Amino acid sequence: MFKKILIANRGEIAVRIIRACRELGIASVAVYSDVDRNALHVRKADEAYAIGPAAARESYLNLEKILAVAKKSGADAVHPGYGFLSENAAFAEACDKAGVKFIGPTAAAMNIMGSKTSARRAMEAAGVPFVPGSSKGLTLDEAASVSEKVGYPVMLKAAAGGGGKGMRLVASAAELKSAYEGASSEAARAFNSGEVYIEKYIDRPRHIEVQVFGDEHGNVVYLGERECSVQRRHQKVIEEAPSPIVDAEMRSKMGATAVQVAKAAGYTNAGTVEFLVDAQKNFYFLEMNTRLQVEHPVTELVTGLDLVHLQIQVAAGKKLPFKQEDVVLRGHAIECRIYAEDPDNNFFPSPGKITRLMTPSGPGIREDSGVYEGWNVPLDYDPMLSKLIAYAPTREMAIGRMLRALDEYFVAGIKTNLALFRKILRDADFCAARIDTGYLERLLSARSKTLPSSADDLKIAAVAAAIFAMNGSGTNGAAAAKNGTQSSANENGAWKKTARQEALR
Repeated sequence: MFKKILIANRGEIAVRIIRACRELGIASVAVYSDVDRNALHVRKADEAYAIGPAAARESYLNLEKILAVAKKSGADAVHPGYGFLSENAAFAEACDKAGVKFIGPTAAAMNIMGSKTSARRAMEAAGVPFVPGSSKGLTLDEAASVSEKVGYPVMLKAAAGGGGKGMRLVASAAELKSAYEGASSEAARAFNSGEVYIEKYIDRPRHIEVQVFGDEHGNVVYLGERECSVQRRHQKVIEEAPSPIVDAEMRSKMGATAVQVAKAAGYTNAGTVEFLVDAQKNFYFLEMNTRLQVEHPVTELVTGLDLVHLQIQVAAGKKLPFKQEDVVLRGHAIECRIYAEDPDNNFFPSPGKITRLMTPSGPGIREDSGVYEGWNVPLDYDPMLSKLIAYAPTREMAIGRMLRALDEYFVAGIKTNLALFRKILRDADFCAARIDTGYLERLLSARSKTLPSSADDLKIAAVAAAIFAMNGSGTNGAAAAKNGTQSSANENGAWKKTARQEALR
């Protein structure tokens, strides 16, 4: 087993990995940019080293600096988390040359699956069903030819990345040239490659992914699926496990296909095979993420497995401690990605100091956080603050538990997307699992005028805090505190109406 692991990341995922290291008796090493000097992951780690300015390319994306810290600290392994260098084959190769174990797949597997076009070619050779389209980067003329062949509408996608960057929906030939130029330019800026390819557009698909895990002894298993259809601009907002539409037969078929994908790539460690699923429940290979996913906690809760522990153990040469038939899914888990952003201002990032922070707890609630009260959220990186996860025996109970937790969650000093989650989890279509990748955009478009104001929520919460502070100072204070407690169960209670009136004066 490793004695010391360097975490080449920041924020909540760095804290998550540091905790796993501590549980396994492994020393942890953090790296940080200038703006992250006081970050939570720096405070949690056993050692921490500065690696440069705030700009990611000069710090968290600078593999030479990170490997220099690995050498200086004596780390014998590097965990990349997700994002930054996690899917960088050159970094995996550099770790290998430096004698430091990269906790993830091999560079060869990354090279096969890291590019969407090379992955499609590999899956075509392996007989895996995928969305019709091209298996290589295209010129504009080639894109026009392929689009005519598969039929409009089509999706233009960046070959070298994801997250919605370099992606355009093209409804007709007249839109192709502008969309192609825009997608290619955006892809070049985001991934240093302007290569784009085409997929046939599937109307209202669900986005369902399967967690796979392979050891270095040839064993590969799947750990169930996650429903990731609630997205904004092609980026996931809410994830849950298991998917509400996947039955045992479909799970077995998707899982077997995901294992086939992993074996075709010679894959080891944690990975995710993503599928698009149409209205008839036909599924098509979309891509493979060669890293730990943001949403891995929901899989952990329904399987009872610690995926970060498994990552470390597999990287150290151990066999998977279970077989496919040992994997049993129990209950339901839902994850909300809490961001420092303003839903009332087109979800613009909201950096600044967190002046007050009250986080939820109680039965079935897990919060993976990278922030604390008093922390200044920088503008330089992804604005995710934490992941809030609710677990319960059924989906209905998990939704209720998540709503309770969201009502307990309060952040002051910056704006957040908490109100958006309250809206989604109370929406009839979400509760009935009538969702697809366009669901959230339709909800926001249809009900934008009814979304609670973030500013109003902060004022209401401030009044609430003042009322609770009065508890014990008189009968009026006690009554207010009592009513305040009741209001968490009944949002439309008299107390909240009074608080809103008072706050908006």
